[in-house]
Amino acid sequence: MSDDKRNDEFVLYDLRVEVLETPGKPFVSHVKAGDWFEVIGGRLIFPPDRPSFSLYAMMAVLPFIPAKQRPTHPNDWMTTDSEIACLDPACGAKFRITRLEKRTLHHGDFSALPLP
Repeated sequence: MSDDKRNDEFVLYDLRVEVLETPGKPFVSHVKAGDWFEVIGGRLIFPPDRPSFSLYAMMAVLPFIPAKQRPTHPNDWMTTDSEIACLDPACGAKFRITRLEKRTLHHGDFSALPLP
């Protein structure tokens, strides 16, 4: 590997987003408990038997994905808190974001702009 490629490295966590339920509250976002997808680098990976995910459920978790991918301080709430509520307060769905393994990526694979 060239020095240029090594010098543009950064690390992100792979993530799994899983649907949880709140007992006694209905789901209204077209997901069910146990549904999941993974985030690997800049890609969303869906299980072969469930290749879709609710857009509205996705909107609840997407704002947190970039921060959960990055290493954070152990006391940061982004490190310790992992459950996100559905956007609809009447919906019983919750979404757990779990950090999986760390992955080394390269700036040049994600940006057309050169590093300074």
